Amino acid sequence: MKQPIMICLDLEGVLIPEVWLAVAERTQIDDLLISTRDIPDYDTLMTKRLEVLAAHSIGIDDVRDAVDSLDPLDGAVEFLEALREAYQVVILSDTFYDFITPLMRKLHYPTLFSHSLDVDSDGRILNYHLRQPDQKRASVMAFKSLNFRVLAAGDSYNDTTMLQSADKGIFFRPPDSIVKEFPQFPVTQTYAELREQFDRGASLTE
Repeated sequence: MKQPIMICLDLEGVLIPEVWLAVAERTQIDDLLISTRDIPDYDTLMTKRLEVLAAHSIGIDDVRDAVDSLDPLDGAVEFLEALREAYQVVILSDTFYDFITPLMRKLHYPTLFSHSLDVDSDGRILNYHLRQPDQKRASVMAFKSLNFRVLAAGDSYNDTTMLQSADKGIFFRPPDSIVKEFPQFPVTQTYAELREQFDRGASLTE
């Protein structure tokens, strides 16, 4: 039997702009410019972000406004639609269900595995909750246990365990520092290159 294919994609930096960079630009708060491209430990990163939000009285509505102002990356919608015609596709992201809906709508609602926030009645973001620790790797391993061949693509430190666990992992527009640290993954810069890598990975099952 031909093994079915599951493609796992990161969201920010692969299909949409970095949300927290948009919040930083909208609020003019430079301390929010840090991302998973800069800090490998996600808990450290999110703890810092929550501290900055509290210090500047930035609430969930401010984040939602920033998200609503964004559009998918050029070509992302067409790339994702074509990919979903050929393969099963799931988005594995460290974003949050609480504010990402506007961009999911613009991507025509692909399946998203993500996390959640604690928000009080005044809209203050109090805490965050991981759906599962290292959920990208755990999801890949779960799909493999269901006899899928898993191909994955991402751009940041928080994607590397996903790429390592997949049958084939691919970088999409990563920073040079991460490429040097993880030279085993092919690097793509365009959706055409990424699709070619996926098709090559899928053909190994035939």
